[in-house]
Amino acid sequence: MDKLSCYLLLLLSFFCFRLDLSWSLETRFNRAPNNQGSSDLANLVYHMGPVLSSPIKLYIIWYGNWNSTHQATIRDFLNSFSSPALSPSVADWWKTVRLYTDQTGSNITDSLSLSGEFFDSRLSNGVRLNRLSMQHIIKNAVTSKPSPLPLDPRNGLYLVLTSSDVQVDEFCRAVCGFHYFSFPSIVGATVPYAWIGYSGTQCPGVCAYPFARPLGAPPPSAMGGNDIMRPPNGDAGVDGMVSVIAHELAESSSNPLVNAWYAGDNPIAPGEIADMCLGLYGSGGGGGYVGKVSTDAGGNGYNVNGVKGRRFLVQWVWDPVKKRCFGPNAMD
Repeated sequence: MDKLSCYLLLLLSFFCFRLDLSWSLETRFNRAPNNQGSSDLANLVYHMGPVLSSPIKLYIIWYGNWNSTHQATIRDFLNSFSSPALSPSVADWWKTVRLYTDQTGSNITDSLSLSGEFFDSRLSNGVRLNRLSMQHIIKNAVTSKPSPLPLDPRNGLYLVLTSSDVQVDEFCRAVCGFHYFSFPSIVGATVPYAWIGYSGTQCPGVCAYPFARPLGAPPPSAMGGNDIMRPPNGDAGVDGMVSVIAHELAESSSNPLVNAWYAGDNPIAPGEIADMCLGLYGSGGGGGYVGKVSTDAGGNGYNVNGVKGRRFLVQWVWDPVKKRCFGPNAMD
């Protein structure tokens, strides 16, 4: 690549990292508008870019020192997208995402398969990361010997998952996760990817809501009893992380190159299909109430079922047909 191209790519990288393609905490905790009904604020527009219509191969990069039980929960969640389970299921939740099409009329795929894992416990890029670090982590995963992940620009979607011992810029303060696409000059090809962090020890009240109390919230006695929802898989951090993973998968699929489905005229601050529904998990939700969800015998909250009898709580997404936030546990 010539020097001019490299310079332009460098400028593009600084511009692109200003994009708010993320689970935004500012929006999440100031979510007074209830987007369950149609809204002028929810004017989702197609900008002619691609969606992920080909079968998606998910590649996990486990960055840091991971708890094997937490890994099993996340694997089971990802394996639930294309597997039968009791209704309402994770696969049922994905049906709303599938309603989005590209300019050829092709829908987002119904095939998501966990196709590879890479364990970066040596912390190839250190314990303090920024957005650009994620691309170098992917590069390491697809080039490391003897067992690299495949570099798959046709079907690959890469998930960089950071453990509790890793610090990421903006994590807990501004975002719980984000998605973008790689630069060929770094990774070797353009591939969609998402980063999500484990918040269980760093900020459960921020990124594991509603399984942990937000900082500054009144004590339980002031709110009419202990209203904290119990996590369906026993850990607030990993159960909260599952919902953020779902959020980023929905947006990576419907807006992988930042030129497909989003609201507003400015791609620097797009409102994507999951951003429209932050904090909504069931009917009647809004203004800090998650909505009507199920609880099991132990009082653990969930709204979808997965493989191996697993249950998960995942955030709703914007339904382009109903023109409102929707999930398979909706009561109407």
